[in-house]
Amino acid sequence: MMLRHPSTTALAALIAVAMLTTPEWAATQQGPTVVKAARMLDVVAGRMLQDVTVVVEGGWITAVNPSSTPPDAEVIDLGDRTLVPGLMDLHTHLSGQLGPDSFTQAVTDNQADAAFRATKYARITLLAGFTTVRDFGGDVTVSLKHAVERGDVVGPRVVPSRNPLGITGGHCDITGFSPGILEQGPKDGVADGPWQVVQAVRYQIKHGAEVIKTCATAGVLSFEGPVGAQQYSEEEMTAMVEEAARHGVKVAAHAHGTEGIKAAVRAGVASIEHGSMLDDEAIELMKEHGTYLVPTTYLAERIDLDVLPPPVRRKAEEVLPLAIESVRRAIAAGVKIAFGTDAAVYPHGENAGEFVALVDRGMTPLEALRSATLYAADLLGKDDRGIIEVGRLADMVAMPGNPLEDISATQRIDWVMMGGRVYTHP
Repeated sequence: MMLRHPSTTALAALIAVAMLTTPEWAATQQGPTVVKAARMLDVVAGRMLQDVTVVVEGGWITAVNPSSTPPDAEVIDLGDRTLVPGLMDLHTHLSGQLGPDSFTQAVTDNQADAAFRATKYARITLLAGFTTVRDFGGDVTVSLKHAVERGDVVGPRVVPSRNPLGITGGHCDITGFSPGILEQGPKDGVADGPWQVVQAVRYQIKHGAEVIKTCATAGVLSFEGPVGAQQYSEEEMTAMVEEAARHGVKVAAHAHGTEGIKAAVRAGVASIEHGSMLDDEAIELMKEHGTYLVPTTYLAERIDLDVLPPPVRRKAEEVLPLAIESVRRAIAAGVKIAFGTDAAVYPHGENAGEFVALVDRGMTPLEALRSATLYAADLLGKDDRGIIEVGRLADMVAMPGNPLEDISATQRIDWVMMGGRVYTHP
């Protein structure tokens, strides 16, 4: 699914994000910090360690359960809590949130509006325990990444996609308005045929995209045709994947319908987003190619159907039950799963509801947590996060309870550290 936003210059977005500063309550690490907790999840070994100590210096983990700690260190004792790696959500839309006005915002709002929303929702997402996101949405996404890195705003580390690629009149185009309103071309991501697709990929990467998102099929939150219809041809997607690969960039394919999923997998995309209508052949293709599924399955029970226009609601009611069953089949078959929520389709900050939904669909709590740590890092191609061990980024979160015994504990995260800085404390 996808929310719409206007596509104009990034200048307004930069102005907007610069106006929000890091709050005084976000403690900045001055020297070494020692973090203590009753439990810590070793996501590699799949076991819960007891009475742990983690030393952090300069934004990085420098020791785990050392025999001694720096005498001048600040000590943070989290007590009866479980420490886990900073969580990753690989499918967010931080510049918006579904509501009654969502389907007209593309023609009423500008990038400055989107940027102000992004700063608000970025903060909410970080405080919910998600220290890295892969965000899909225009220049604002790129600007938000830089604003977080500068410390201008509070938010997670952002892997930006810039504009998604899609066919004219497809799910990644602006549909539902009169001819001449927000008509878009390759620079905006609307591209037809292999060479326009290549041009579109090059332009997104030129302007900051670190992942390419494409709409392989029609979608739900748009006014184009049947939700499962294939949109890009396999030839077009192959050109897209090959061009992105030349720049070291992966492609994530929004795909609901079975044939579009198969074409995207054969074209070499790194992940299928949603994957609502998987059959046995699609599942086997994904396993053969090592393609990740990013299921965004919590939204099936959380989306507010009442705010959807009638034709969009009909599509949602058709596809969501199929999507739940597809996730169950994919988990049972051993398809690689990476955590993603489509946050914006339901309120930001509820991202951890995806853990509960994944376990409900048949995943173990450990595998669900790995999907947002180990496996998410693998899909992103980032080996500096996802594990609490020496040499990794000091991105950690903590929660009361034991998430291996009760996965809903992830919905009660009350301590967040990113890069050695504590953003919320019980």
